[in-house]
Amino acid sequence: MINKYINSVLIFSTFLVLLSCGNNNKNQAATQVPPAPFPIAKLQSKTVTGYTDYPATIEGVVNSDVRAKTSGYIEKVYVDEGQKVRKGQVLFKLETQSLSQDAGAAKARVNVAQVEVDKLVPLVEKNIISPVQLETAKANLAQAKANYSSVSANIGYATIKSPIDGYVGAINFREGALISPSDTTPLTTVSEIDQVYAFFSFNEAQYINHLQRNGGKSKAERIKNSPDLSLVLANGKIYSEKGRIQTSTGQINQSTGTIKIRAAFDNPNEILTNGNSGKIRFPIEYKDAIVVPQTATFEQQGNIMIFKLGENNKVKTTILKIKGTVNNLYVIESGLSINDIIVVSGIGKLKNGMEILPQETSFDDAIKPVATLFKN
Repeated sequence: MINKYINSVLIFSTFLVLLSCGNNNKNQAATQVPPAPFPIAKLQSKTVTGYTDYPATIEGVVNSDVRAKTSGYIEKVYVDEGQKVRKGQVLFKLETQSLSQDAGAAKARVNVAQVEVDKLVPLVEKNIISPVQLETAKANLAQAKANYSSVSANIGYATIKSPIDGYVGAINFREGALISPSDTTPLTTVSEIDQVYAFFSFNEAQYINHLQRNGGKSKAERIKNSPDLSLVLANGKIYSEKGRIQTSTGQINQSTGTIKIRAAFDNPNEILTNGNSGKIRFPIEYKDAIVVPQTATFEQQGNIMIFKLGENNKVKTTILKIKGTVNNLYVIESGLSINDIIVVSGIGKLKNGMEILPQETSFDDAIKPVATLFKN
C-alpha cells in the first residue's frame, strides 16, 4: 500500500511540474515584444556645396593719401567728404602771404647777385680783378636763384591737388588748421572705387586645403582656378557682383597664424567704398560625396556616431569622420560606404545590437531639412 501511495504522489508532482512549465511558456510567449519599426535608407553619393564666411574689410583699388609738401595754415577747403574729384583738381589752399614775402626777398637777392656778376664780368675781361672774384659772385647768384626757386615751389605747394581720380574720404583738417609735411595724419584720402579689394584671412590649414582643392601646378594656376566668391554686406544682403581671389601674401603671420588673401570685386554702382566691412562667403564643392543627415547621428565621447543596419536587421554603431558640413548634412570622410544602410531617425531609442523592423524610405526624403514649425 505504501508503494502505491508513493507512486501516486510522484505522478501527481510530475503533473504539477509539467503544468507549471506549460504556463511559463505561455506567459513568455505572451510577453515577447516584436521588433519596433524604424525608418532606414540606403546611402547615395551627392554633389553638394557648402559655404564658409570670413570677415572682410573693403578698400579701394587705389587709396592715395593727400599730404602737404609745405607748412602753413589752411586758407580754403574746396571739396567735401564723399565728393568725386578728378586728378589735378584743387582740394586745399594754404595761406601764402608769408611765402609771398619770402619770395619777394629771395627775388631781390637774385637781382643783387646778378648785378654783382654783371659788374665783375668786364673787370675780369680787362684783367683788373682776379677771375676768382667773378666765380664767387656767380656761385652767390646760383645760390640766390636756388633759394628763390625753393620759395616759389612752396608757393606752388600751397595749392594742394588730387593725385588721382576718385572719391574724397574723411577731411581731417579744416580752415585755420596749421599743417606740415611731418604730420602723420593725411589731409584726406582719395580712393578709386570702380573696383574694390576685399581682404580676408585663412588659417594655415584652410589655406593648404584651398590650394589642394584647386587644380594647377603652381600657386598662380591654383588661384586662377579658385571659385567665384560672394560678398555679404553689412546689412546681411548678398552683393550683386561676384569676386575673385587675386593673390595672397604667401607668408603665415607668426603672431596670428593666418595668411592674408586679397579678392577683387567690380563696383559699377558705387555701393562699396573704402572702409566698408562685410563677409566673404567662400564656396566648397564636395563632388560625389557620401552625406548623412545630422539628425541621424549622435555624439558619444567626442565622436560622431551613426547606426547602420546589419545582418538579421540588427543595428550597430560606427564612428564617422566628418569632412565638412553643408546645411543639415554631414559630408563623410570615413566610417561609411556607399552600400551601407542607415537608420535615419529615432536613434535615441536604439542600442547597439538591437533588432528593428526596417521601414524603407527614400534617401532624398531622408536628407531633406526638417521644417521649422515655430518662428520667433
